[in-house]
Amino acid sequence: MECVFGLVGKGFAIVVADTSAVHGILVHKTNEEKIMKLDSHKLMAASGEGGDRVQFTEYILKNVALYQFRNGIPLTTSAAANFTRAELAAALRKNPYAVNILLAGYDNHTGPSLYYIDYLATLHKVDKAAFGYASYFSLSIMDTHYHAGMSLQEAIDLVDKCITEIRSRLVVAPPNFVIKIVDQHGARECAWRQSLPSASPTFIHN
Repeated sequence: MECVFGLVGKGFAIVVADTSAVHGILVHKTNEEKIMKLDSHKLMAASGEGGDRVQFTEYILKNVALYQFRNGIPLTTSAAANFTRAELAAALRKNPYAVNILLAGYDNHTGPSLYYIDYLATLHKVDKAAFGYASYFSLSIMDTHYHAGMSLQEAIDLVDKCITEIRSRLVVAPPNFVIKIVDQHGARECAWRQSLPSASPTFIHN
């Protein structure tokens, strides 16, 4: 029941993810971090099997940091997306990762961008995208209401429309969502949409 989606607006990109860690019929926690900050101007939102998602995103995070440490300059968003795709493609022939990624970033010369990378190492630069059960509803809503050059407030309103639809249409909808943006000022958390307190389960010992 994972939900990850994002879009590009005027001078920014926004990504949204649910915060539930689920296995089978059990919810283990409702504050799982699925959007990682790769560097000061890049965000990576991921969905997929929990182990693959954490391992692969941390691997990309460390390699992006290593490149900047060795060369003194960060990767562009396009370069980071192509590196991520190449690593998924290499793993696909050996030990594939069940992970789908939305990579958002801001570059001084090209502005904001959003890249769609699926578990089969497909890479596309897009204006809007979604993974998981969210895509059944959020893509149609974004097709209807999205337009190039959206303001931040318009984008957040559209995100709220998507979250409302997901909560009302999915049988088991994630309760909490986190919204993050990246623009010329950097990558940061923008807002939460919560219907349950974000807390790990409490275990009772006899």
